[in-house]
Amino acid sequence: VQLQASGGGLVQAGEPLSLSCAAFGRSFPSVNMGWFRQAPGKEREFVASISPSSIRTRYANSVKDRFIISRDNAKNTALLQMNSLRPEDTAVYYCAAGRHTHDSRTYYYMPSSYDYWGQGTQVTVSS
Repeated sequence: VQLQASGGGLVQAGEPLSLSCAAFGRSFPSVNMGWFRQAPGKEREFVASISPSSIRTRYANSVKDRFIISRDNAKNTALLQMNSLRPEDTAVYYCAAGRHTHDSRTYYYMPSSYDYWGQGTQVTVSS
């Protein structure tokens, strides 16, 4: 699976922004999808994930109730709708795909659980 993230940009605090991840490959409907972000000088951190059938979604506490992850398997696309953005959301956002599943929800929080990564898209939120 090859991934290409897009939709980043510069917005003011409180505004929304939507990120898109286009996947190329027949296995997209069977992979977990995740969004991560990395701010300068910080480690890459989990943002959200969604199961292959969209039944299960998970969010980092810092974005819960503000961000929404979704996917369209017919279009090989994963989306991250970001609402009420804050300056601390500023980071490079990456989409990722993982072939395996695990009973532990924390499994999906780890970058090492994902096999394929997009190139990242910059999101900057001004105060």
